[in-house]
Amino acid sequence: MKEMMKAVVVNAPGNFGVYDVEKPTCPEGGMLVKVIACGLCGSDLRTLRSGHHRVKLPFTIGHEISGEVVELGGNYSGNWKIGDKLAISPLAYCGKCNFCLEGKYELCNNYKEIGQHWKGGLAEYIAIPKEAVQLGTIQKIPDGLDPVHATLVEPLSSVVNAQEAGNIGLGDVVVIMGAGPIGTFHLELARARGAEKIVVADISDERLKLMEQYQPDFLINSKKEDLVERVRTITDGYGADVIITANPAPEAQIQAVKIAKKGGRILFFGGLPKDNSTPQIDMNIVHYNALHLIGTTIFSPRHNRIAMKLLEGGKISAEKFISHTMPLENFVEGAQLALAGKARKVVFKP
Repeated sequence: MKEMMKAVVVNAPGNFGVYDVEKPTCPEGGMLVKVIACGLCGSDLRTLRSGHHRVKLPFTIGHEISGEVVELGGNYSGNWKIGDKLAISPLAYCGKCNFCLEGKYELCNNYKEIGQHWKGGLAEYIAIPKEAVQLGTIQKIPDGLDPVHATLVEPLSSVVNAQEAGNIGLGDVVVIMGAGPIGTFHLELARARGAEKIVVADISDERLKLMEQYQPDFLINSKKEDLVERVRTITDGYGADVIITANPAPEAQIQAVKIAKKGGRILFFGGLPKDNSTPQIDMNIVHYNALHLIGTTIFSPRHNRIAMKLLEGGKISAEKFISHTMPLENFVEGAQLALAGKARKVVFKP
């Protein structure tokens, strides 16, 4: 008789729930992991709403994972053993393209992801493939770090990569457009890197209210106020050194160019909808103001290790960041909270 487990299955956009599914077997060269916790990411929410071009439905998503190794596959040659508690980020790099060979893993041409290519962690158990063991982003959870908090390593890694690319540092005025989970990470990391002033803008009073506890220097509802004029006032007419678009709105990218200081850096962090990804940016402003437009998406193993250290050392306040921890069986309820913007970060425990 097949052994069964509980798992989230997305059947179609807007159609998802917790089902009894077959428990995975341990893959050759890989690991079988009992999931301790799995966070719900912004990209997961997009998949729940409208599907994802890299996810073939029906499918089990979830890529912010912590878990305990319960079985090792045949010919296993990894660093971990049964009983180890791991933070499992989804990326598995190819190791063969020119970018990987140059150590630029965040630019890998052929990377695969748990939760997209392989079934994800919103389940009681997950099979970790050989590729992820050999060239993945997996770390042992340090003693003293709650495995629930360790689920934040994955999203934080992307933020570390972006802020490194944008060279955020001492004296910078930083505008973060988006008061969601990723915007919160950007705020805390920008502060840790020495930003002088941090402005957070959003169109939702509810999200801005959630952001108050992080004490940015300015909170702006850009639906009610002219963000360009407000930032100009805050900066004595000069504009911001760094603008981060931590949202999927094309209008934010257009505004970002207008509020940047001469020589400023704009981090396009949030991806845009595929049918609305060509905003009418005034490239003359980019040209004459010598702006730097910077796009980043995933991260390298190095960024992943830095993220773990930030959480372990308390530089990023994981406990405050996670607003809801819920049983996996309550996934629909938790997902609806996140989809409605009423939760900062929801983590599920099988």
